[in-house]
Amino acid sequence: MLAGAWLPWVLLRPNRLAPGEPLRLEPGWLLGAAALALLPALVGHWRRAWVWPAATAALALGVWLLGQQTAAALVGQAPFARASASSGAWLYLLGAGIALFGAAQAAPERRWVGWVWLGPVLAAALSGHLNAWSVVVEGRSEGARWVQELGQHLRLVGTALGLATLLGTPLAIWGAGRPRVAGAALGLSSGLQTLPSLALLGLLIAPLSALADAVPALRAAGLSGIGVSPALTALTLYALLPVVRGGLLGLQGVPAGVLDAARGMGMTRTQRLWRVQAPLALPLWLGGLRQAAVVLIGVAAVAALIGAGGLGTYIFKGLQSAASDLILLGAVPAALLAVAVDAGLRRLEGWLGTRLGRAE
Repeated sequence: MLAGAWLPWVLLRPNRLAPGEPLRLEPGWLLGAAALALLPALVGHWRRAWVWPAATAALALGVWLLGQQTAAALVGQAPFARASASSGAWLYLLGAGIALFGAAQAAPERRWVGWVWLGPVLAAALSGHLNAWSVVVEGRSEGARWVQELGQHLRLVGTALGLATLLGTPLAIWGAGRPRVAGAALGLSSGLQTLPSLALLGLLIAPLSALADAVPALRAAGLSGIGVSPALTALTLYALLPVVRGGLLGLQGVPAGVLDAARGMGMTRTQRLWRVQAPLALPLWLGGLRQAAVVLIGVAAVAALIGAGGLGTYIFKGLQSAASDLILLGAVPAALLAVAVDAGLRRLEGWLGTRLGRAE
């Protein structure tokens, strides 16, 4: 954070594509940011419980300074000028985030500390304080199109995760008591994950195009070599490994004594599966779903290259035009979405594990 306070904070560009002029913090703001950068380390040696308020204050100042400095940089500039966050702002905010994460890890009973960063970020965003930041400017100009691409990204991930669950759960149940079947299922799904996502999308174009030409009904239903069809196929195949592995680990981890007790009670094989094995395996199975969801959120961005849409549209549009703001417009929401999904499913996984532990 201390290094970030001294580095350029804002990059002022006459337009989206032109090279920018780096702008540093004024001496007063620089001293304040440097003081708050040192505060978490100083209070950590004295009283560890005060690290998270100090880190939160540093992060809040960083977010506020980003909005204040970008707005000040655009005064007197043309309407199409852009003020982006420079290396100093990113490094400062990263340092404050690491300090918050460390405070949460040092106090497991206060894990909520790791989410304190949402407060200043949401406050600045909802109040309009960040409206001059180039990423927000690009987001406003895209408007409904960005919402549409975000919805498409969520649809791709949700549909692929559902299809992978429908395919992977029966495979896990079938292979739970059959080592050869389990090995074959894991080997096949592991082999699919070794293929680069872009290569897999390319390999699917020819067979899906041939299938659509051979069966007109499928073409009428929307099947084609480019677009959503190959994207969903590739995403589903990528999600199979964590879903199958999570299901197998959960079902195979049920204690043998519990299954013997269920047999002694006269339960059939189906009853043992749904009343005993499935509830006990659910936390590990949810762990597999969590891993699959996080992987899909990232891989779905590549699907934009074949016309499937999603947040990757802005990433590749920004790469083609060397517009970093457009890249961030797709990459930052995707990263935040992955963090939110991982945290939500992890909490559900832990809650189920606690309840099952109490039940035992």
